[in-house]
Amino acid sequence: QVQLVESGGREVQPGGSLRLSCAASGSIVDINAMGWHRQAPGKQRDLVATIVRSGATNYTDSVKGRFTISIDTAKNTLYLQMDNLKPEDSAVYYCNVPPQWTVRGWNPHDSWGQGTQVTVAL
Repeated sequence: QVQLVESGGREVQPGGSLRLSCAASGSIVDINAMGWHRQAPGKQRDLVATIVRSGATNYTDSVKGRFTISIDTAKNTLYLQMDNLKPEDSAVYYCNVPPQWTVRGWNPHDSWGQGTQVTVAL
């Protein structure tokens, strides 16, 4: 099971930028899909962005045009570039490797990091 560790969260002013990183303990070269989620206080955890092996990406509507998900398999790291941040983007951000088929077979593990706090405020 891959272990995930997020970093890069901090407080930033509206309109600012951050890049979150998610370092995997094992190789992610066989992983077909990874994603970023976020959870604000008192709210459910929501999907923010996903990326698949082909490089195709998908974003929730509220972050389209502002956030970019990418992956560096050589570094075993997933990234989330966040630009033009808004106060409503404040949340704990988590990276995730969901259960999925890989070239090595079925991966049943739903792996999550511990999260990194992003606060957007004046």
